[in-house]
Formats: sequence, C-alpha cells, structure tokens
Amino acid sequence: MQAVIIDNVPSQLPMGELLKRLRIAEDSTRADELRKLVREAESIGRPKALGGVAFIDERGDDYVVVDGVRFNSRVMVVNLQNTNRVFPYVATCGLELDRWTQGYSDLLERFWADNICQMAIRNARNAFVDYLQERYQPGEVYRMGPGSLPDWPIEEQQPLFRLLGDTEFTVGVRLTESMLMLPTKTTSGIYFSGTESYENCMLCPRPSCPNRRALHDPALYNNRYRK
Repeated sequence: MQAVIIDNVPSQLPMGELLKRLRIAEDSTRADELRKLVREAESIGRPKALGGVAFIDERGDDYVVVDGVRFNSRVMVVNLQNTNRVFPYVATCGLELDRWTQGYSDLLERFWADNICQMAIRNARNAFVDYLQERYQPGEVYRMGPGSLPDWPIEEQQPLFRLLGDTEFTVGVRLTESMLMLPTKTTSGIYFSGTESYENCMLCPRPSCPNRRALHDPALYNNRYRK
C-alpha cells in the first residue's frame, strides 16, 4: 500500500459548532471557559492522519482482498463492486491532545476536552480527504469503519492496521489486543468512491445516536446487500 502521513492539519477548531454541540450560550461565562480550552487545544494540538491508496486483488460473496489483506464484509463487497481501489486511513487527535485531555479531572472540563478532540479528529480526516481529492481525484467518497456495523465487526481492525503498516511509529497510534485504538480519540476505516450514496448510519438501527449523519433505512440491507 502507498501510504502518506498527513501532519499539516489545520489547528483551528469550529468554536460556533462546539458551542451548539455542547448547548452553551455564546455570551455565557461557560462559553468563555470553553474558548480558553479551545485556545489551549489549538496551541498544542498536532492531529494527524495516515493513509493512501490500495488496490483490490480478489472479491468473493462476503470478502474482499486488498493488497493481499483479506476483509470480511458483505456490505464492503457490494460497496466496492464498481471500483478497483480503496483509501484506507487512520486519523487521530494526536498524543499531544490525548495527554492534554488526561490532565483534566473535572468531569465537565473533561467532557468538553473530549469533544474538542473529536473536532481535531475531524480536521485530520478532512485533511486526508483533501489529499485524496488532490492526488487521486476520486470524486465523491464514502467511508466505512470496523465496528460500526455487525457486518464489519471491530475485529476487522487487525487486517486494516496490517494494511496501514507501523501506525505507532508513523502517527503514534497503536491497536491493543482488545481492538482499542490508542490514543482513544482516533478513527479508522476506508474511503471509497461509488455510484450510490452511502453512510453507515443508513444500516444502523440505533435510535438515539448523537453522531448520526443519515436516517436508518430498514429496507436497505435486503434491497442492496442481501445475497
């Protein structure tokens, strides 16, 4: 796999979005406290991403082999049926922000810090997508992540990290035996281009998810993915 490190991630965080997400009034004392945390995070944060392009070697009814690494997922098979390449990635808030977050013992401040780290991850992931668009021009891309659906369980982190290489050396991320990524504010998966719109949320029936990006479609699996 041809992988690159994306470490020129913008440090600026979306203050307005954070205020809305945390339900804090813009002119309140708590907003001033949050701004202080955001400034700290922006000054020390070094979010990063690692990823690149990999090519499909083989396809089965419920598996795909990518650069010699096998992934087991019927949803992935269907999502990748019209492409011969994928863009595996890992994106992290970075060790610096992880250590910074650990320094807060107050539950509210720790909650705010966790949300700040989530925004830093999104900056890293978006920087990786910008790189893909500039380097490979894939057009509209969609993403899947191990553990987000029963069809692609968390154990699939192992082949993904095998494909990505030495993530601990390159971007400071390691995968534990229990499939936990450290730093914990890290995300991983694959981007792919396709002819049909896709979000994991479309297949997820979880009723109240704060990160939901699309409505659950109870008929989608049978209509698009069932053998």
